[in-house]
Amino acid sequence: MQQKDAQLVAALVEERGARAEEAARAVWQAAELNWREEKSAAALAAFLEEAGFRVRRGMLDMPTAFIAEAGESGPVIAFLAEYDALPGLSQAAGEAAQHPLHAGGAGHGCGHNLLGAGAALAAAALRDVLAALGVQAVVRCYGCPAEEDGGGKVFFARAGAFDDVDAVFAWHPGDANYVLGQGTLAVTGVLYRFAGRTAHAAAAPHTGRSALDACELMNVGCNYLREHIPTGARLHYAYRDTGGTAPNVVPDHACLHYYIRAPKVREMMQIKQRVDDVARGAALMTGTQLTITEVDGFSDYVPNRTLGELLAACLAETGAPDFDEEDRALAARFAATLPPEVLRANVENTCAEAGLDAHALDGRVLCDVTAPYVHDPARCEPGSTDVGDVSYCAPTAQLYCATLALGSGGHNWQVTAQSACRHGFAGMRAAARALALAGLRAAQDPTLLEKAREELRRTCPEGYLCPMPEQARPAPAEG
Repeated sequence: MQQKDAQLVAALVEERGARAEEAARAVWQAAELNWREEKSAAALAAFLEEAGFRVRRGMLDMPTAFIAEAGESGPVIAFLAEYDALPGLSQAAGEAAQHPLHAGGAGHGCGHNLLGAGAALAAAALRDVLAALGVQAVVRCYGCPAEEDGGGKVFFARAGAFDDVDAVFAWHPGDANYVLGQGTLAVTGVLYRFAGRTAHAAAAPHTGRSALDACELMNVGCNYLREHIPTGARLHYAYRDTGGTAPNVVPDHACLHYYIRAPKVREMMQIKQRVDDVARGAALMTGTQLTITEVDGFSDYVPNRTLGELLAACLAETGAPDFDEEDRALAARFAATLPPEVLRANVENTCAEAGLDAHALDGRVLCDVTAPYVHDPARCEPGSTDVGDVSYCAPTAQLYCATLALGSGGHNWQVTAQSACRHGFAGMRAAARALALAGLRAAQDPTLLEKAREELRRTCPEGYLCPMPEQARPAPAEG
């Protein structure tokens, strides 16, 4: 019976696969940045409406957020769709040579077009298979804007939008097929604005108060602070405003955008207080005024072993993406665009995160195997995601599925190009098959769902501490 269920899910995914691919292409072509994903959200919402979902748009003051729902009763099974692009990563689809479609334009260098369409496809397939088998459940797909910078899921979590969810199944494009059994880093984004006094830098420098000097001193202080924060924590920054371009003018304004990360959200918030103190010291040293603006905050990811083992079993059952020789030939051309040492390091990193031997994927250009689940929540992936906030509110499992040539890395033009080509779409379909089957199995097993909920209570006894600043609003950060 279970094998027949898996075959039915695969058939239903394939039935809607071409339409989901159209939606993924539409999101890829729109390539919209955080909080501005109007066309992208509309494309996915339209796909879900066609599949029989009721769609509520513009949720919680987020114009590009939505919640799509099907079903009237039973356990609530949820999927998470993302669809924001990254700045500066425009690239022609399927071209293994750098060729921006729009110079300096945005591009899907994290594959969120595939992520969003794949989540919607999984939700639609689950709705279809529940109807075919007569199983009662509520299927939800959350349209989550601004994962890269802003955190739509955090606004959902803060408002309690996941509190009635029994199981969340998420996925992300990658270069291997496995379920994440590690945590991720909590992160907060903070703007440090310094205001000084302008002056002639040669004739009267003593009358000026340099906001740029304050930024420089803050960075020096934070670079010394790195030695005294926990292992695994990270500080990194970018200038949002350097105060001007004239070297003979003392700049009276400058701004830094810091990311502060740590393995646990409470740890991250403690480090943030120390960074604030460094900034205050820089302002004191330079006679400038400091304004601290907390932009956003994401929690660390808490893997749910109960759901993780279920999702990994479903991935093994539904299988790796269906790659062919044409896919492998194109993937090899993308792999050749990276230096051999970078490619090797990226593959070794993938193997470590998937719990595989460092040489397990040697000789492949596309990952056509699935990895067993390895539950190791004490370890952390080096990145951050607002899926972490969801994982504190409801039992959550997250899948990675191969849409990229092995070793492609992330946030680069190679990912943009592969997120709108044959092997990218093959990976999207494979993810949808595993997610939908896991949703079905969860809906059929109330004992498993209670076990997953009890695990969440045990692993997060203090509940959800939202790291998003109270005054934060869903809008792009301004320097």
